[in-house]
Amino acid sequence: MSRFHHTPALALSFAAFLTQLDVTAVVVAMPSIGADLGFGIAGFAWVMDAYSLAFTGLLLASGALADRYGRRRALLLGNVGFALASLACAFAWDGPSLWLARALQGAAAAFVITGSISLIAGLYADAGHRARAFAVTGIVSGVAMALGPTLGGAVASAFGWRWIFLANLPFCLLAGWMLPRLVAEMRPDTGRPLDPTGILLLTLALSLAVEALLQGSSMPVTRPTTLLGSAVIGLMFVLQQRRQAQPILDPALLARPAMIASATLLVTLSVGYWSVLVYLPLFLQAGFGFSVDMSGLVLLAATLPMLVLPPVGGRLVSHWGSRWPFTLALLIVAAGDLVLAGAATHASSAIAFGLALTGMACIGIGAALAHSQLSGAVVALAPPAQAGMASALTIVMRQGGFAVGIAALGAAVGSDRAPAGFAQTFALAACIAAVGAIAAWSLLPRPVPQPAA
Repeated sequence: MSRFHHTPALALSFAAFLTQLDVTAVVVAMPSIGADLGFGIAGFAWVMDAYSLAFTGLLLASGALADRYGRRRALLLGNVGFALASLACAFAWDGPSLWLARALQGAAAAFVITGSISLIAGLYADAGHRARAFAVTGIVSGVAMALGPTLGGAVASAFGWRWIFLANLPFCLLAGWMLPRLVAEMRPDTGRPLDPTGILLLTLALSLAVEALLQGSSMPVTRPTTLLGSAVIGLMFVLQQRRQAQPILDPALLARPAMIASATLLVTLSVGYWSVLVYLPLFLQAGFGFSVDMSGLVLLAATLPMLVLPPVGGRLVSHWGSRWPFTLALLIVAAGDLVLAGAATHASSAIAFGLALTGMACIGIGAALAHSQLSGAVVALAPPAQAGMASALTIVMRQGGFAVGIAALGAAVGSDRAPAGFAQTFALAACIAAVGAIAAWSLLPRPVPQPAA
């Protein structure tokens, strides 16, 4: 067997590291950002959702563009775009300017992630080497997700929230200098066709759903209309994809009960863990009076399991199949969210803090056991010719659940950010995670007993 060259994998992982770190680092500084720019819960939601929606839409297009014009070129252009968008975020003067800059960040991040993944897949032809390269990427992404809130809190506390974005610039410059020297360009002979209409319909349907949820009770007339518009456009997307010779997401892919369960798990886990993670800094700072940097440290209870426990989830799925490990994981997430709801209503601050730590640890453990394994489960359920489309499905479900979950949970918090509002938010997340557990137990196949030797 040829020797494994780790340098390209590390270089590509470093480029993706920045986009992962930025998502989690921003979360802990949200109260400071809102206070400085003058917006509330809906504004917080759009800071995250503008990024997520742009990332989802452009991710579906960036793969085809990378195959057509060059994968390394797509990554480098995404890196430049991410640096410029980070600069725009740092100098935002109000909510809309920050939301626009965050959308540009998400669009650029899509090209960085797609370029990195496709280059790794192309550069490492040997299956074992490719698995090792993706393992390196997974470890680096786990470090970014785990340490992002702590590093973001430290930077925001010491220098102000704008430096979270400015800190991206030297790393983007380093990536731009390093990648052309360590990674060769790749351009397949045939590129996949673009589907701008489908991408636009999907992004618009998700955006309208987010906006409808964030309108809350303040706009009782327009909210149902906006939700109806989202549903109609979503139906248009499904019909449009059925007519496509090469759809970006084939609706027939969801015909099997196991695939429906997996898609449901992707959405419910995104809400039960990732969307909750967005509101935990607000809860910690409003409920316990924590500083920004202290909030980042406390959030390690929820993020560190994502770094150390995914291999355990892999062993559970390998040994027992996906049905009960995924059910158990979502039940742990639901239990953690319920404990967080209890922390939001408890009169004793010491007991409430203990409950909060317990709840955060639970959602982190449950998410870590299922997060990485779900992507593999979805791809394994799809026909080999649709493996790429199945990967796209995991992204759409995960990011769509994250975006809509942020909006739904934000609507439950209330404008005054009282502890009771957070209790409703965490209880809603627990119910949604429980739906995922029910779907896993009801729809995933039972493991087939192996015959005795």
